[in-house]
Amino acid sequence: MSEPVKSVLLVGVGGQGTIMASDILSAVMIRAGFDVKKSEVHGMAQRGGCVSSHVRFGQKVYSPIVGKGDVSVLVSFEKLETLRYLEYLKADGKIIINNEEIYPPSVNLGEADYPDDAIDFIKKHFKDIKVVNATDIALRSGDKRMANTVILGVLSSYLDIEEEIWEDVLRESFPPKILEGNMNAFREGRGA
Repeated sequence: MSEPVKSVLLVGVGGQGTIMASDILSAVMIRAGFDVKKSEVHGMAQRGGCVSSHVRFGQKVYSPIVGKGDVSVLVSFEKLETLRYLEYLKADGKIIINNEEIYPPSVNLGEADYPDDAIDFIKKHFKDIKVVNATDIALRSGDKRMANTVILGVLSSYLDIEEEIWEDVLRESFPPKILEGNMNAFREGRGA
């Protein structure tokens, strides 16, 4: 009997490296021998809008799109984005959240409030949640833009893929001048 297809949904705000992270995840899964399908929605990513990327992997994957209630792991690069995509998560799904707030235009314009209880709300409804201060960890590694690599490190601890495969793909994904910082960020996230 074949292994079921697993789905990871990565969500964030434009500029957080959500698409880069999904590219790396896809490359890791291909290297690990899985059939992989990926789909992404950029929205108004260049202006801080919502970004999502579906990554599905297994022995044979027929569709890149994740249905509601099908996501095994929801990876959120920003707290509010987690709330937007909870309906896609399986009842026993896992959630990884970067504890960062990026205010949408409605909040910046004073038309809405940013929910200050997002994490508490999520914890009331889901059991397997990992909240990480990825931006702080990335700063310790040299640059806050490496928060996506920190989150990948956290995600890697949820997936049964050899660390060596992850690190090989990371080496191929970053230019030499930022490679060491990203490797450190990944390792810090993996141990978080």
